[in-house]
Amino acid sequence: MKIIGVIPARYASSRFPGKPLADICGKPMIEHAYLRAKQVKDFAQVLVATDDERIASVCLKKNIDHIVTSPKHKTGTDRVGEVAKKINADVYVNIQGDEPLIESETIRQAILPFIDNARADIQVTNLMTRINDPIDLINPTIPKVIASKDGRGIYLTRSAAPFPKGSINASYYKQVCVYGFTPKALKFFCESPRGAIETIEDIEILRFIEAGMRVQYIEVDSKTIAVDTPNDLERVICRVRSSSL
Repeated sequence: MKIIGVIPARYASSRFPGKPLADICGKPMIEHAYLRAKQVKDFAQVLVATDDERIASVCLKKNIDHIVTSPKHKTGTDRVGEVAKKINADVYVNIQGDEPLIESETIRQAILPFIDNARADIQVTNLMTRINDPIDLINPTIPKVIASKDGRGIYLTRSAAPFPKGSINASYYKQVCVYGFTPKALKFFCESPRGAIETIEDIEILRFIEAGMRVQYIEVDSKTIAVDTPNDLERVICRVRSSSL
């Protein structure tokens, strides 16, 4: 089975322009994500997919395998879809470049359902981790995951959900932005318009759920921090500095 890791990276960001090139203790954020993904032995190849010359230039300078994609893509998954048209593989894993602390073993969890082949109907995988910080629960930049007992994705939302009307002992989970896709799933995504729910929540994985496709969620114990704002970047820098002491 040929598995490729793809790290979509765009320079433009409404909340944090130039985010992939933000410095983290002497290395750009995109390099941190790339080096962690390279530790996953299952990958036949890991590459950055970007439409920006500045990011491509840094990748070239840092010997980071990369591919230049169209500037018209609206999501990272569309960018991975273009990679799939150019490089054949059985599974494509989308690793977000704004999670520079993502653990290699965490990334691998998104691959295992395809390797184990326990369910032939799994076309998409995604990770989730338990929310321990109450701030994460009310933070609208962090998608919350609602899944069935067997891990099938039911819904994702930026709100604090599910609401604890019947019990205060509710467990909450947030999305870890590592996705596994079959070529068939990527083709569906790239050729299908946004649904109403995806448009409202602005969470791209809802395109599959809204269409009735199975998205398999895997719970992981991850300490990764998604960088959506400069404040998030400062948290990452503090974590990296403390780990090097």
